[in-house]
Amino acid sequence: MKTISLLGSTGSIGTQTLEIVRANGDIRVAALAAGRNIKLLEQQIREFKPRLAAVWEEKDAAQLRLSVADMQVTVLSGMDGLKAVAVCEEAEVLVTAIVGMIGILPTIEGIRAGKDIALANKETLVTAGHIIMPLAKECGIRILPVDSEHSAIFQCLNGENGRQIDKILLTASGGPFRTKSWEELQNVGLTDALKHPNWAMGQKITIDSASMVNKGLEVMEARWLFGTELDQIQVVIQPQSVIHSMVQFQDGAVMAQLGTPDMKLPIQYALYYPERRYLAGERLDFAKLGSITFENPDTETFKGLAYAFEAARIGGSMPTVFNAANERAVSKFLKQKIGFVQIYEIIRCCMDCHRVIEHPDVNQILDTEQSVYEFIESRW
Repeated sequence: MKTISLLGSTGSIGTQTLEIVRANGDIRVAALAAGRNIKLLEQQIREFKPRLAAVWEEKDAAQLRLSVADMQVTVLSGMDGLKAVAVCEEAEVLVTAIVGMIGILPTIEGIRAGKDIALANKETLVTAGHIIMPLAKECGIRILPVDSEHSAIFQCLNGENGRQIDKILLTASGGPFRTKSWEELQNVGLTDALKHPNWAMGQKITIDSASMVNKGLEVMEARWLFGTELDQIQVVIQPQSVIHSMVQFQDGAVMAQLGTPDMKLPIQYALYYPERRYLAGERLDFAKLGSITFENPDTETFKGLAYAFEAARIGGSMPTVFNAANERAVSKFLKQKIGFVQIYEIIRCCMDCHRVIEHPDVNQILDTEQSVYEFIESRW
């Protein structure tokens, strides 16, 4: 019986993680943390019976305590609650499916507590990879990637010498606007941006996919996860979302991981690694598929990818600025306060106005995030 704690239990990755727990029957959930969806969290508490739960707002925690008063569960709130879930003594694995830089501190605490990390929180490595990866090595824990692309790379490297990587080929679907020009992007709306052609994801990551900012974040994350240089990572458009990523080795061989676009596969692989478990669902039918095609990304139109490479090359606190600017811009777009292309405008402006901090510590990362938010609110 394996025991896990789960940060972000009511989101897309969190709910799919619990589907895997439900389907297998040999994983116990020790602790759950969620945002504001306390109705769903209550249902999860009643089904999975964790001894600890956490939400962000104390008023939500107070309401949840009343709702689950008949259960043997402690309900906490705020960052202290997230940290308590992260270090829950019974758990062997911490699944970090929470969205945003709010996940950094709990992840650090989980590592220090000796938990393997099933990582679905991009921001942790994008902004603090220089802290997280050395700490994980020092504490002797494993970072198990949950993103489909990084899981694919991880699977391709299983049994291989990571020092013999020549190139990581990070695939992207291209999103719903793949064939559109810059002029056409001026007029796209929220409903259009939320129509991803292949994947069912949360709203924020779906918008990031449409802008290709998501792929830029994945480039930064891959750099830290696999210890490669930025120039060793190439983004390739693969519209069918069948090849989830590839690795080219020094001898010219290329290994790829293929499958249907189903996030439960990388989640389950991380939870049971190195074991492969049966997973119900659709299988690839190559005869029906017919062909797999590739394209180069259009970084002139989808500027977020180019900005991400730029931020990664500058380093220091600049990836935090890129991530925070995008996070707040996407929030404004989802509320229909700005247009789609203004996401790029906001990122560009924030990067241009920032004075880089070399090797920022966690407090400097979080302060940078807050200063970016304040800058954006003062202008948009």
